[in-house]
Amino acid sequence: MVGMTTVGVEGSESRWLTAHEALSRLARQRAAADAEEGRWLLAAQRAAVHVHLGFGNFAEYVERLFGYRPRSTSEKLRVAEALESLPALAQALEDGRLSWSAVRELTRVAVAETEHEWLELAAGKSLRQLEELVTGKRLGDRPSDAPDPAAQRHLLHFDVTAETFALIREALAELRRRSDTALNDDIALAEMARHVLVGPRDEGRSNYQIALSLCPHCSTARQLANGQLVPVGPEVLEKAQCDSQLLPTPESVMPPDSGTTAHERADSETTPPAESGTTAQPVAHVGDRATQTIPPAIRRAVIHRDHRRCRVPGCKNAIFLDVHHLQLRDDGGQHEASNLITLCSAHHGALHNGRLRTEGDADALRIVHADGHAYGEPREPRVIEVQAKVFSGLRGLGFREGEVRTVMADLRQRDELREATAEQWLREALRRLHRPSAPPRH
Repeated sequence: MVGMTTVGVEGSESRWLTAHEALSRLARQRAAADAEEGRWLLAAQRAAVHVHLGFGNFAEYVERLFGYRPRSTSEKLRVAEALESLPALAQALEDGRLSWSAVRELTRVAVAETEHEWLELAAGKSLRQLEELVTGKRLGDRPSDAPDPAAQRHLLHFDVTAETFALIREALAELRRRSDTALNDDIALAEMARHVLVGPRDEGRSNYQIALSLCPHCSTARQLANGQLVPVGPEVLEKAQCDSQLLPTPESVMPPDSGTTAHERADSETTPPAESGTTAQPVAHVGDRATQTIPPAIRRAVIHRDHRRCRVPGCKNAIFLDVHHLQLRDDGGQHEASNLITLCSAHHGALHNGRLRTEGDADALRIVHADGHAYGEPREPRVIEVQAKVFSGLRGLGFREGEVRTVMADLRQRDELREATAEQWLREALRRLHRPSAPPRH
């Protein structure tokens, strides 16, 4: 009996060891296949294979080949492009030392100067651990850098009936039809929320229905979310700065002996008046003491001049409208009709995150993509994506939107950067910018 039991145990050990070795081999092979797949997907996109084969777009072509959803295809391409300038991470994927999912997370933050640090940190870590380490970090950050809560992405999960599922899909489709432009999930859901939170019907007043709390010490902004303050990026603050309402100073609504600290007052739904030089904020509930940054008469005139619709060619949005300063307020832009245009929230955001830019004034307006082509005619999607990433990265580092736009315009004149990576653009931009002193994070 003892001998038979021993043989059984040895047989069991052999089976689990064989299974483990087989799975390990498959994991290495899959990682190598993912590396090769990414390279060829990127080559196929750059060669416009889908056009030659008659497909409507590249995502459809890949879906028919691999069954990938458009979001998966987009991530595959993003990682493959990032790995072109990250040879150590690319080799780790090729050798099977890291899975594609792990490399996907690391390419969100690693650049050539930091990839070895991130590679060393990733050794022995699970995917969940890597996700936690990357959360709140921006492209170019080191593992030792403090995370920025505003850079964190959030996931929404809903358990709905078939009817609700169908209604949401129809609503998203209708939003995309109205905007006449590509809306990703983030923008589309934000538009749905804004339609629920639609603001005052008086066209002379801002129709934001959110509250932003601005810290006067570090200029970081947090948005009120049903009792919780959620850190948001600088582009959100710039967008709100265009068209907002002001509450009075904290001191005017809080007694001096209240015992409240300066930081606690900065977190409240108040902000100093405009003449103090601090940034304006939109508010959720506007009282008698709230003031409008753009004079109501001018705001009404601008919206009337623009026929109560977004000025971007082909955009059909005419419900939830913002007023945008062509010359930014931080750069001296005034509340003059010639410096103001009407935009839907989606296109307003695209201007503040670098995917779109404007030329001329309100009377001779031209809106172009980041690649320089007129709106509606983007010919170099890779250039648009690269420049948008660099624009966002520089804003996240604390540079003002106006100075970022200036240096980006300068770099666009350099022919050798047409095919450059986001990392190369970022490096060249930083050579021309004076890094701002890091403000304290609250």
